[in-house]
Amino acid sequence: MSKHHILVGLVLALAAVCPDFSWAADFVARVTTVHEGDRLTIRHHGRNETLYLKDIDCPDLKQPYGKEAKHATAAYVANRDVVVRGLTRDKHGRVSAEVVLHDGRNVGRELLKEGLAWWQRSTSNNAGLEVIEQLAKASGKGLWADSNPVPPWKWKAPKQTSQKSSH
Repeated sequence: MSKHHILVGLVLALAAVCPDFSWAADFVARVTTVHEGDRLTIRHHGRNETLYLKDIDCPDLKQPYGKEAKHATAAYVANRDVVVRGLTRDKHGRVSAEVVLHDGRNVGRELLKEGLAWWQRSTSNNAGLEVIEQLAKASGKGLWADSNPVPPWKWKAPKQTSQKSSH
């Protein structure tokens, strides 16, 4: 067995044992598809990978401001090279990372500033994002123009419950 195969096997074993393992190195990738405001597909080293923007949650496409979030993300990154930082895979296999523009702006932060995303309090340890969210809220930007915007994790909950009970 070649050294290359052994190394690949060790990396895959580590990823299986430690699903929250974070790849330390930043890398440049091309954004090929923007699915939603916080979900996109990148191409790197000949492979496609779907990832979520770390620390934020955008409205789903069918929610108010969902399409606006998707269009804003597309305006920032569609068919462009970006820096992918802090790529992680959680225990469910979901990949997330910070996506940074070449001018240094973090796409997730930009969406928060525009009022097109919620800060993911439950999974993020970046309290600075709460400040950005509060400024957008105080300014009535984007989804904060609504008197009571419904975050996607609450918006999905009744639908999942009704789907389960109908089977």
